[in-house]
Amino acid sequence: MPVTTVGTAQVHVDTEGFLTDYDEWDEQLGRQLAAAIGIEMTDAHWTPIRFLRADFPELGQTATLRRVSTLTGIPIKDLFTLFPGKPAKKMAYIAGLPKPHGCV
Repeated sequence: MPVTTVGTAQVHVDTEGFLTDYDEWDEQLGRQLAAAIGIEMTDAHWTPIRFLRADFPELGQTATLRRVSTLTGIPIKDLFTLFPGKPAKKMAYIAGLPKPHGCV
């Protein structure tokens, strides 16, 4: 896997830039990844990101947008507001997780 530098951290990524090693991520890196795609993290942003991080080891894959919405109680329209365009893909990127299945 390719290695790239984000801030001062060297991390392993896939060809699309998604982290491939769950343990290389921390919230500081998440802030830097978010900034790289134009998102300034607020408390509202951290709720779904922390959910994704906690859910991934249990599920073995990145949760879908519907799962995030259902289990966090955050309406899908609010996720689109927080992470405009492709929220599932952007949340996975910021959370340091693989791109969700079904994302193009």
